[in-house]
Amino acid sequence: MSFADTLIQTPVTALPFTQLLTGMVQLILLAGLLMYFRPLLVGIARALVLAVRPRPTKDELAARRKLRDAQALQASNAATAAGANDTAGIRAFGSRS
Repeated sequence: MSFADTLIQTPVTALPFTQLLTGMVQLILLAGLLMYFRPLLVGIARALVLAVRPRPTKDELAARRKLRDAQALQASNAATAAGANDTAGIRAFGSRS
């Protein structure tokens, strides 16, 4: 037999209805329990995430914000200076002709 034939064998006996019914009831009960305890499970998951990757402190957040603002200010000053140099260059070309 080939691998596909072995993998996709049709069962000789059909699945009993009672076994199918009990499996469905078990899945429904599991889903109900998960829905009932969902807030608890979400809290546990959040606690595990915070244990692995803790939140930065307020001081760290303020330092990051200050650094980001300083970099943005420096970038805008550099863009303004580059624009002024371009304007002076264009005026110099205009005065030559």
